[in-house]
Amino acid sequence: MKYAHIIGWGKYTPERILTNDEMAAMMDTNDEWIRSRSGIGARHWARKDETLADMATAAAIAAIDHASLSVSEIDMVIVATAIAIFPATACIVQDRLGIPHAGAVDLVVACSGFVYSLAMAGDMIKAGSKNCVLVIGVEKMSSMMNLEDRGTAVLFGDGAGAVIVRGSDQPGGILASVLYADGSGGEDLYLNDKRHLVMNGREVYKFATRAMPAAVKEVMNKVGWRAGQVDVLIPHQANIRIIESSAKVLGIPMEKVFVNIEKYGNTSAASVPLAICEAVEQGRLRSNDKTVLVGFGAGLAWGAIAIIWDVQHPSSKTKQLINRAVFNGSKARTRFRRALRQLGDKLPGRSTLSDKKDKN
Repeated sequence: MKYAHIIGWGKYTPERILTNDEMAAMMDTNDEWIRSRSGIGARHWARKDETLADMATAAAIAAIDHASLSVSEIDMVIVATAIAIFPATACIVQDRLGIPHAGAVDLVVACSGFVYSLAMAGDMIKAGSKNCVLVIGVEKMSSMMNLEDRGTAVLFGDGAGAVIVRGSDQPGGILASVLYADGSGGEDLYLNDKRHLVMNGREVYKFATRAMPAAVKEVMNKVGWRAGQVDVLIPHQANIRIIESSAKVLGIPMEKVFVNIEKYGNTSAASVPLAICEAVEQGRLRSNDKTVLVGFGAGLAWGAIAIIWDVQHPSSKTKQLINRAVFNGSKARTRFRRALRQLGDKLPGRSTLSDKKDKN
């Protein structure tokens, strides 16, 4: 049997940090109002010219560095996001990393996107169709904010987090997952015609406080864990009240729940991988920890994953240097591949689509 282990992780957050006081200067709100309702103290907002691909690539490089693997080993890129664009962000990241042989796809499930993507990566590896998958959660939520709506604009932030999942014969890693959706609740959290996020806060809160504990309980049951056996619970960082309420229902003390919403706000698909990275950095997530990840949000969609966290290992400086050379050559490589395609169309005996139409 093949197992799927997380072997590397990395994050990126934009330089600009907006505190609650700075938000109050932009709209009718204040620090106490925001903190008491959400637990948020600040959020990172990207520059206007900073793209999803920019942030996703930065997080991916950090994860690859940590994983101590050659970038050529990656055979699939999955990008979780709330923003549907084309070409897919995953395709742009794949090109920038210099892995043209790898498949690439965006998964647009917003706040649950990273959990969905990680579960799918694990299943691909266990099934044998892929062996090394790069999973990224990235968001530029600031681009969706209506600054006249203080109920949503103060809640969201930007950033990216990434993990590398690789196949192994060693038991552990991603053990089980549960994924659900209820499209009848789509109208409670959506983008309007102006591309502004609209949220029915009351309904989303009711949904989240039911869905989060239910998903965690189900995935624990699948692997035979009791609440007292869970070492770390890493939830989507939507609202501190949702997190505290769900932890109470589950019987998991807050000391075992990782929370960083105060620094980043709700970063949608990026929130769980950002939390994973910080939990490792702070020594909250250690080798062999029984870990549960849970996401919930727009769709409405939700899901949870049970993981045995892997033994950490030192990064390889040699592989980092080789990978940097590959990354740095990405623009030249892209130009070369485009030139090859154009040349191929002009070679004798090679018919283009337009040639075939003319002949017909």
